[in-house]
Amino acid sequence: MKVPVYSVKGEVKKSADFERAFSEPVRPDLINRAVVSELSGNRQAYGTDPLAGKRTSAHYHGRRKVRHSMMNREMSRMARIHGTGYLSMTARFVPQAVKGRKAHPPKVEKVWKKEMNKKEHMKAMASAIAATANKDFVLSRGHRTDGIKHIPLVIEDGIEQVTKVKEMDGILRSLGLEKEIERAKEKKVRQGKGTRRGRRYKRKKSFLIVVSDYKGIEKAAANIPGVDIIRLSELTVRQLAPGGMPGRLTIWTEGALEQLEKRSIAGQPKAVSQGFE
Repeated sequence: MKVPVYSVKGEVKKSADFERAFSEPVRPDLINRAVVSELSGNRQAYGTDPLAGKRTSAHYHGRRKVRHSMMNREMSRMARIHGTGYLSMTARFVPQAVKGRKAHPPKVEKVWKKEMNKKEHMKAMASAIAATANKDFVLSRGHRTDGIKHIPLVIEDGIEQVTKVKEMDGILRSLGLEKEIERAKEKKVRQGKGTRRGRRYKRKKSFLIVVSDYKGIEKAAANIPGVDIIRLSELTVRQLAPGGMPGRLTIWTEGALEQLEKRSIAGQPKAVSQGFE
């Protein structure tokens, strides 16, 4: 695949061949499984206190034909508080009683991680990368591609050294990303209890910038709404396909794609041993 490489001024600098990087067939099913697997690894185990609802003196004794037996009293057979006062013979401990234990509380030993074979995950990664070069998948995610000169969008390595937000904004607009930047500025108030729990607003995911190394660009693009910057060595399927939907609009630096070609990620057997860790 011949791909034009743009300069930081938005002009075509040269054309390069990145055939293997985007040659994998797009598999939405594998991509979705990989995203679920990555998200499940972030779940934190939680559980209740093992003694919750059990710290009580309530007990049950039900021997027949003895004094003070709790049988044949025309009441349900469950642990009850003994003694005098308004709590006398009040049920405790059992799940159906007030202040009783939970019947099936959450347990910390539950395994949240959803495993995925390494080869399958590598194939999902290659598939998600290929989806970034497919305009149909990019449009299906809602990205505004009007004015974008080419998909996939490849830019020279000089962008990695940009440190000022104003300069980065000018470069992105020269590549035809004005409407996409405006789309990502929109936000709406979340419905429900989330508004009280630190997630009041919902923002749109905009484009992803994949670089070979951090040289200042992480500061320049950090405050642009919806934009993420990531090194190729740290790339995940979740970044390429947020929510399990492939086709995120992605800007690749030339150096990052050259590294990707060397890794032979697109369907090559050695990609398994040289995968992203």
